[in-house]
Amino acid sequence: MTRYKKWLIGSLVISAVSIALVTGLTFNSETVEALKRIKLEYILAAALLHISSYFIWGMRTRALCKSLGYRINILKMTEIVISSTFLAGITPSSAGGELLRVHGLSRNKIPIGKATAIVVGERLLDAIFIFSCLPFALYILGDILSNYEFDAALLTANILVFVLLVFFIYGVWKPEKVKYVTHMLTGRLAPLFGKKTDAAVSHLMEQIDREIDNFHDSVRVFFSEGKRGLLWGIAYTFIFWIAEFSILILILMGLSRTPSILTAFAAQVLLAVIMVIPATPGASGIAELGAASIFSIFVDSSVLGITVLAWRTLTYHMNLLMGGLMSLKILKDMNVIKKLIGDSAEPPQSA
Repeated sequence: MTRYKKWLIGSLVISAVSIALVTGLTFNSETVEALKRIKLEYILAAALLHISSYFIWGMRTRALCKSLGYRINILKMTEIVISSTFLAGITPSSAGGELLRVHGLSRNKIPIGKATAIVVGERLLDAIFIFSCLPFALYILGDILSNYEFDAALLTANILVFVLLVFFIYGVWKPEKVKYVTHMLTGRLAPLFGKKTDAAVSHLMEQIDREIDNFHDSVRVFFSEGKRGLLWGIAYTFIFWIAEFSILILILMGLSRTPSILTAFAAQVLLAVIMVIPATPGASGIAELGAASIFSIFVDSSVLGITVLAWRTLTYHMNLLMGGLMSLKILKDMNVIKKLIGDSAEPPQSA
């Protein structure tokens, strides 16, 4: 818990400093006039659009679960998705969010291996969408490639995602190799914990093998009888990203700006690639400074700072708030259930 608190504080501090830096360097008299004329209805619409993206995300996860033969209520699924955004927002590359969603699915009677396949499948659908759009984004924003720092960040992100994709494909293709590596690592680490753990280690390896088989079988199902669910997952992925990319459009309209939709979408595709770099919790600092650099291509400098502030507030800080509140609700519900189970298990008092 202490580690998560440090990550939360660190991510918020880095984000606040980055936004303050961008806003301070771009704030002038024109910024004041833009704030006086701001159209709050567009900002509210952007916030509602982001909230609706939670339900779209939940429907995508539900479709993938259904393709594997598991049915979960859409409200329960959306609850899992929202709660995961908090941990995703305070861990590098959103890794914590994936783990929490796997845990949430497993608590709804989905084996861990299959739950992992669903969550990894979601990340792959996102990656495929973003990297399919990347060539068009680079074409639209070709001039930005003259920046050396941007080139380096983009290349690093591409290499990282490509390496992860290669490892994933190899793991799906050769599950026995994954088991071999897992057994080798477990065998070498086991002596560090003493000989008395041999039985526990053997049981752990059997459990890992079972979950690897579940994962492999789930991926196979996605591409066979689960094709319909996979197609729905692709459709929901498309709708999700269109909704998320439209938030920036609404923010700029609220500031009385009329940006090119294609340019704004292309900029956010590049930013999504950069934010894959697992350098800071929740990509804090990278997101704000990267957004300021890329958005400056089509956003006036006088409103650049408040544009980045509004965009980051709606797409990141709202996730921390909503995810944190939902996580607290889940913990409270779990405590109530445990209490009810405990009370029902107590024998009646004799008179």
